[in-house]
Amino acid sequence: MKVGAPVKSDQIQELDHKQSGTLDLLNSTQLIIKEAVRQLGYNNKMYELLKEPIRTLTVRIPVRMDNGSIEIFTGYRSQHNDAVGPTKGGVRFHSEVNEEEVKALSIWMSLKCGIANLPYGGGKGGIICDPRNMSLGELERLSRGYVRAISQIVGPTKDIPAPDVYTNSQIMAWMMDEYSRLREFDSPGFITGKPIVLGGSQGRETATACGVTICIEEAVKKKGIELQGARIVIQGFGNAGSFLAKFMHEAGAKVIGISDAHGALYDPTGLDIDYLLDRRDSFGTVTNLFTNVMTNQELLEQECEILVPAAISNQITLENADRIRASIVVEAANGPTTLEATKILDERGILLVPDILASAGGVTVSYFEWVQNNQGYYWSEEEVAKKLRKVMINSFETIYQMSQTHEVDMRLAAYMVGIRKSAEASHFRGWV
Repeated sequence: MKVGAPVKSDQIQELDHKQSGTLDLLNSTQLIIKEAVRQLGYNNKMYELLKEPIRTLTVRIPVRMDNGSIEIFTGYRSQHNDAVGPTKGGVRFHSEVNEEEVKALSIWMSLKCGIANLPYGGGKGGIICDPRNMSLGELERLSRGYVRAISQIVGPTKDIPAPDVYTNSQIMAWMMDEYSRLREFDSPGFITGKPIVLGGSQGRETATACGVTICIEEAVKKKGIELQGARIVIQGFGNAGSFLAKFMHEAGAKVIGISDAHGALYDPTGLDIDYLLDRRDSFGTVTNLFTNVMTNQELLEQECEILVPAAISNQITLENADRIRASIVVEAANGPTTLEATKILDERGILLVPDILASAGGVTVSYFEWVQNNQGYYWSEEEVAKKLRKVMINSFETIYQMSQTHEVDMRLAAYMVGIRKSAEASHFRGWV
């Protein structure tokens, strides 16, 4: 396996006067919502309602650590809009969690639910911590403490949490158990992403990567590209990135680059994906096993048919958008492409599949899990996959047609489709 040096080879007018990097996550999200609301013909009062979450709770969580000391952690839960139904969204454990990020991500969850036509508004939660430096016992006490702190505003018909960055099915199991203790009855529908034995859904672990895969399949059709043999670069090798690499490899695509937080591996003839999957650790790290690696930024600029940013935000920016050498960019991460870069990619004829569409597979299968919990009847993995495929293809086609009809880029089209359901529900309720 060769790794190392790379092979040589106007909707939002406010942005025209902004310098790269000056817009934070929440403000940039609000800019697109403002334009989407305008394109849909709603008045400014609708924008004022939808630009911020209806409620955000900040909590302080005391946790007894293994050494006997007490640490106080800060957590958040944001609920964007519940006009459609209960809110839904993940809980992330990360040292850089902050209130503004959680607010923005709750808005994105509303958009994802609208795109997939789910009966939810968006929610999001997070705790400022570094789970990599905590024991299982400390993580369990933190998870249970978070549920106790937010218990008054969450529940199967209020707000349904799910896994996110550095949280998993075990953490969801602890949270469900704590909520069931508080309510004194078993509440599997309180949370999704649970272990199968506790009411989890088949296909949940791979749902996000499956959704991204379906979007790639639809995107290559629009661009007239054969997936078999197509070169694909995947930035990020966590849950979504690693499963996506596996699915693309199995589909006959040539995965020529992957990366993690420590660097990137690149081989123009194709990487040994099975080998890398076998060597990666639970945090998606594998490049530390190699001495000759390139940077994440260098990897993004390699020539390929399909580029998938599946790591962190703000990776494709005003500085490097003109050096992206892909025909299709599919965002598996949250906010990997800035708004300025989106405009540049669109002008260059690069088809960008935005994050709120590409990563909607996770919340869709979470919805399936919630439905199964409510029914007490559970589906096979094949049935889940079939239902997910139908939702993702319909969502992709709706957004693509919206972009063509209104002559806007795919990101703005996705926001228009995504925000429409919350806007209509708010209007019919008489809120605006």
